[in-house]
Amino acid sequence: MLELKNIAAGYGPVRVLHGLSLTVRPGEITCLLGRNGAGKTTAMKAIMGLLPLASGQVLLDGEDIGRLPAHEVPRRGIGYIPQGRRLFSDLTVAQNLEIGMRCRHSPPEVRDRVLEMFPRLADRMGQRAGTLSGGEQQMLATARALCVDPRVLLLDEPTEGLQPSMIALIRDTVLRLRDEGVAILLVEQRLDAVLATADRAVILENGAVRAEADAAELRAEPDLLRRHLGV
Repeated sequence: MLELKNIAAGYGPVRVLHGLSLTVRPGEITCLLGRNGAGKTTAMKAIMGLLPLASGQVLLDGEDIGRLPAHEVPRRGIGYIPQGRRLFSDLTVAQNLEIGMRCRHSPPEVRDRVLEMFPRLADRMGQRAGTLSGGEQQMLATARALCVDPRVLLLDEPTEGLQPSMIALIRDTVLRLRDEGVAILLVEQRLDAVLATADRAVILENGAVRAEADAAELRAEPDLLRRHLGV
């Protein structure tokens, strides 16, 4: 289980998160929502150790990981798919996957399983990541994170700019991982995607939680999200 307890973080003197608290449970998809600038991506970066905490705690199964060096966080079992993918474009598909494998010294069976989920990548192992299509790059970013064999998976706008068939593949992959017990924190702007996948939604405003709702509430009253997000 991933827990954020009253975390504050930002960029230099600019504070973005103000006492943010939330919980992401195993076998559950928690969608993090909010207008631009609400602190969604900042929260992801703070969890991954890419931004220092000014205060608060990030707990993974009770262990405080909030002040670990960034390279130690995935070794604890947190996979991260950042907005914009952030692949090593000059490296091959195989080399990008190897970077994920090395984070936790994952056995070869982990990569085999990932390639079974994304068979198109198996045909492109020697191809440079920068020459892949946008959808294939998103596959690779997801596959690289899964090579960590994560207990917790963070996804920041994973369907941005993708065609419908690729959106469906990413959605099905996320649901499969949820059903296998992975705790998932998902940033997503597309309300139809949220309603199709979320077990729980947490809405941010000015770096703190404004509202929370479970899946039953969201599907019974979809206008709840539109009221809070202003869309």
